[in-house]
Amino acid sequence: MPNSVFAVMDDAKAEAADKGLEIIDLSLGSSDLNPPKAAIDALSQAVVDKSTYGYCLHSCTRAFRQEAAAWYQRKFTKQINPEKEVLPLIGSQEGLANLLLAVTDPGDIVLMPDPGYPAYFGAVAVAAVRVEKMPLSAESGFLPEFKKIDSEIAKKAKAMIISYPNNPTAAVADNNFMQKAVSFCHDNNILLIHDFPYVDMVFGDYKAPSILNQKAGLKVGIELYSSSKSFHMGGFRMGWAIGNSDAIAALKQIKSAIDFNQYLGIQKAVIAAMKSPIEKTIADAHIYQDRRDVLVDLLNDAGWQVKKPKASMYVWAKLPKGLNNSVDFAVNLAKTKGIALAPGRGFGELGEGYVRFALVREPEILKQAVDKINEFLD
Repeated sequence: MPNSVFAVMDDAKAEAADKGLEIIDLSLGSSDLNPPKAAIDALSQAVVDKSTYGYCLHSCTRAFRQEAAAWYQRKFTKQINPEKEVLPLIGSQEGLANLLLAVTDPGDIVLMPDPGYPAYFGAVAVAAVRVEKMPLSAESGFLPEFKKIDSEIAKKAKAMIISYPNNPTAAVADNNFMQKAVSFCHDNNILLIHDFPYVDMVFGDYKAPSILNQKAGLKVGIELYSSSKSFHMGGFRMGWAIGNSDAIAALKQIKSAIDFNQYLGIQKAVIAAMKSPIEKTIADAHIYQDRRDVLVDLLNDAGWQVKKPKASMYVWAKLPKGLNNSVDFAVNLAKTKGIALAPGRGFGELGEGYVRFALVREPEILKQAVDKINEFLD
């Protein structure tokens, strides 16, 4: 199993705290905003309802699956079968790990982005698959270039993982790219796994596209969603998969041997969140957009060269000239100034030279963080 960048940073934060430093933690993408009130009310009612206390088998998840299908149709105007094309998850991270166990055998090839979310590296290690990396570079807009994938590798690959809006790079994709991804996987008989937790964290007029409403999307694709980002319910551990019925069935079979699904009260809370007015989701995205503007402007004023992302809760920043070891930079910054960032190397070899800022604090706190980073660099 690979070492976690978050564990490394946790040690650095602990050392800073022992020194009495105030910690400004921008290393984790854990939302600081509140869930919809309707979600909290639904959970409050459920915890005193005796009927929610038992094991939750698949039939118990029907209401959740139906609402997830309706939620998707409202977003993407495509009808989804809640019986065969939706499955609840205990977070999208759990869903990905179990999905790889469901659709691959040890030694199979999985195409994976570099840089990519650290959980991907753990999931492929557990599944004992062979990883073929798809490089993401600034020159390509942090999008994989399918034409550069070796044809023999493509023929043997069983799955491909993509994620847009992207973590850690905050890059976005359009419908044209998504159709290319679907077509490539369709032509090569590859399951396309779209990790899609940031579907609602979009800025301006950008709308994140789904692979499933592309031509042949449901034939080759499955998407993983999360209440952690859309509804600020990270600790509730509730996600859902929507997609190809065979992949959903395989994932269901694996999960039936491992868990009894999430507590029914939490399912009710997320159902209520899905039904909440879209205005709150949009307003919450505006909060992150305002934070993005403040942080990027401050960094650029300080001599960094950072573009404003169109989505996600991150800013992916290339280290200032003369610095190239992201782990040393992030660890020493945390230990001496109490400012915690995520070093790019923790997201893969091609993440080196970058750091990731999570937009999880108010603008005035972000300003304090940049001031201390400037002191550190001086």
